[in-house]
Amino acid sequence: MGAPQSRLYETAIGLQQLGWDVMVVTAMPNYPTGKIFDAYKGRFSATDTLDGITVHRYTLYASNAKKALPRIASMLSFSATAFCALFKLRKFKPDYIFTESPPLTLAFSGLMLAKLSGARHIMNVSDLWPLSAFELGAISKGFLYKRLEDLEHFLYRRSFACIGQSQQIVDALVAKGSRKAHLFRNGVYIKRFESSRKEQAERTGKLRIVYAGLLGIAQGIYGICRNINFSELGVEFHIYGEGAEKQEIINYLAENKDKGIFLHGSVKRDSVPATIMQYDLTLIPLIKPIYGAVPSKIYEAMAAGLPIIFTGGGEGADIIRDYNTGWVCEPSDFAAISAKIHEIGNMNNDQLNIIRANCINAATNIFNRDKQIEQLHLFLSAALKGAAGKTAGN
Repeated sequence: MGAPQSRLYETAIGLQQLGWDVMVVTAMPNYPTGKIFDAYKGRFSATDTLDGITVHRYTLYASNAKKALPRIASMLSFSATAFCALFKLRKFKPDYIFTESPPLTLAFSGLMLAKLSGARHIMNVSDLWPLSAFELGAISKGFLYKRLEDLEHFLYRRSFACIGQSQQIVDALVAKGSRKAHLFRNGVYIKRFESSRKEQAERTGKLRIVYAGLLGIAQGIYGICRNINFSELGVEFHIYGEGAEKQEIINYLAENKDKGIFLHGSVKRDSVPATIMQYDLTLIPLIKPIYGAVPSKIYEAMAAGLPIIFTGGGEGADIIRDYNTGWVCEPSDFAAISAKIHEIGNMNNDQLNIIRANCINAATNIFNRDKQIEQLHLFLSAALKGAAGKTAGN
C-alpha cells in the first residue's frame, strides 16, 4: 500500500518481464500504520515470494509519528538491518543494487552493500533530501542539515548512476555531481484502470471529490477539512487513507458532521482504480511547493480520467497546466480552492469530459509506466554494456 510501494512493485515486475532477475530487500511491512503487521511481529527476518520475485524482509523500529526522532530511529534501524542481506546478495550476484531514497541513510547502506557484493549502485531519488525536509519544516538549516547535505553529495558522486522522478530532480542530480542521471517518472500502470474506466459513470448529482492517499503532514488534509465547508459549496469530499493526521481528522469530523466530508478506510492497491473512479474529480494537496516533487496521485488520477485540483506548485503544477488535466491553486489558499470548487460545480458534463479525455491521453501516451520502465531497461542495459566494454578494453 502506498505510492512508492506501488511504483517499485510495478517497476520490479516490469523489469522481470523484460528479462531481468529481480530480488527485493525491504523492511517488515508496517505502512501506513507505523506498526509491524501481525503476521510478521516478533520476527527478525522473513522471506516471501511475490509474483515470482523473492522478497527478503528485515526488522526495524516502525513508526509513523509526527515527531522527527521516532522517524529518524525508524530510518536508521532498517538502514542497519538491511546489511543482514549481504550473504544473500553475494549469492545472488547482482549487476545493480537499486536503492530508494529518501532516506539518505538507506542509500548509504545500498551503496556499501553494492561495493561489498560487486554490484553497481543505482540511487533512485524520489525527493531531494535534506532540501524537501527543510521545505516542510521538518529540519532547520544548521549542523545536522549540513551533514545530511554532505552525505547527499557523497552518495550522488559515488553511485554508479542516479535516477530522478522529475526533471527538476535530474537537473539537481547533475548539478550536485551525479556521474549518470536518468529521468524515471513515477508514471502509472494504465492496465490497472482500463477495466474500471468502462464502468465509470457520469456525474448525475452533487459534485463528488475524492482524495486517496497518505494523511500526512505534507498533504495537509486536516487543514482542508478545517478550512473548507464542502457542504456550503454543494459538493461532497471523500477521503481514503491512513497516516499521522487521521485521528485529528476523525476527532474534527465527529464534532463537525455537516461539512460534506466523509472519511473512509484505507484502500488496497488493487482497489484504487475502482474506488477513485466512483467520483467526479480529485483534490491533490501539498501544504507548500517541494522542489522536484510530483505526487504519484497525479498520474493515477489521469489514468482514472479524473480532473485534478492541485495545490502543490512546482513541476506537478506545470504538468497539469501543460496537459490541461485540471486546475492549480496556491498551497493552503483555502479561499481560492473553495472558489475553484464552486466554479467547477457549475460546469456541465461536456466541459468536464474534455478534461477527462486530456487526462486519459496524457496518462496513456506520456506517463505510461510501461514506457517509463522500458526506457529504464534500455538505460540500465546500455550502462551495463558500456561498463563491460571498458573492462574488456582494459
